Amino acid sequence: MLKLSIERWLKVCEILWVKRLLSELGRPVELPMKLFCDNKAAISIANNPVQHDRTKHVEIDRHFIKEKLEGGVVCVPFLPSSQQIADVFTKGLLRQNFEYFVNKLGMMSIYAPT
Repeated sequence: MLKLSIERWLKVCEILWVKRLLSELGRPVELPMKLFCDNKAAISIANNPVQHDRTKHVEIDRHFIKEKLEGGVVCVPFLPSSQQIADVFTKGLLRQNFEYFVNKLGMMSIYAPT
């Protein structure tokens, strides 16, 4: 649970960094910025202000994320793992899933015959 919270905290920090960068470049930012999550428990912990026994080690991270959620800076919609396209860059996937995600991204092999 601690690892999950730290990962979410880092993702929120990255979203805030991108938001600041885009605003400095004069690009409009649509709020709330979406942080897609495939873990319903993590979404529930971030949105629920009640302190649970399982979250005693992640209190500071949870409050930081909760503050950004309440401020309307980020939102955490659920997206099933089968639709998490970024997983192709971060996880070892079955060949079928890998090929599906690569196709969705429009990537092609540089070694493929032309």
